[in-house]
Amino acid sequence: MPTIKPETTTVAHESFIDENGIPQQRNGSGPVVDLDILPVWQAFKISPDRDDLRNQLLEHYLPVVKVHSERLWHRLPDGVELDDLFSAGCFGMLNAICAFDLSRGIKFEAYCVTRVRGAMLDELRHMDWVPRMVRTQATKLYNATNELAALLQRHPTEEELAEHMGLEMPELEKIMATSYGINLVSLDKKKWQNSDGNKSMTEMDIVADKRFASPSTRLAKNDVVRLVTKGLSRSERLIMILYYFEEMTMKEIGSTLDLSESRVSQMHSSIVHRLRCQLETRRGEFRV
Repeated sequence: MPTIKPETTTVAHESFIDENGIPQQRNGSGPVVDLDILPVWQAFKISPDRDDLRNQLLEHYLPVVKVHSERLWHRLPDGVELDDLFSAGCFGMLNAICAFDLSRGIKFEAYCVTRVRGAMLDELRHMDWVPRMVRTQATKLYNATNELAALLQRHPTEEELAEHMGLEMPELEKIMATSYGINLVSLDKKKWQNSDGNKSMTEMDIVADKRFASPSTRLAKNDVVRLVTKGLSRSERLIMILYYFEEMTMKEIGSTLDLSESRVSQMHSSIVHRLRCQLETRRGEFRV
């Protein structure tokens, strides 16, 4: 039985190149590219493997990438760098240059916007460590909370949120648990920009270091130690310092000073009683 070859049809699109060889826009408003860069375009389409021509076209259209990257960057949080958006937009522009057809009658500046913005949005998705489904659910939860708060004039309960969103309580609790991670803040996020000669600061610059006490706390602690241990013998001072400042137990202090636990407890009680009497007589010194 003879095999029948399927007919192959090619769809030819209308060409908008005029009699002078200049590609025109289909609406008749002018050439699809500037005439000064048209020879480069024509040479690149004849030899698409020439990187020098492609780079020349990219350099010509870099202002377009800059405009759209800055426009998008101003609508984003502070943690997103403008250079990252610009770099992604350059790759989108390269794709647009390689795929553009001069004869289709579409102005290149209008054609490349979709690819440039698409590349920048793809970069933002790659930068976002939160899955898109989690962020979508968190947005729905946030909107539902605001709607109920405006309606009830108070913060809604979880039961009210579940009923409003049409969810079961276990499902709502799961969404709330996964949404908490979205609020994490990068330590490289800029807190303040350069202004009036001041250096820009990031979140890392203002995070308190809990490993070390502040100078004022150390001075206050030293004052308390001097006040508490004033007039005490060496063993009495050690008991107070080890118990209150080093947070050792009576048994550990006894092992350190070669005393029994009961003896350390007796000495501690006696010291505390004497200190109370001393502080009672000096009560006026501590009034503000």
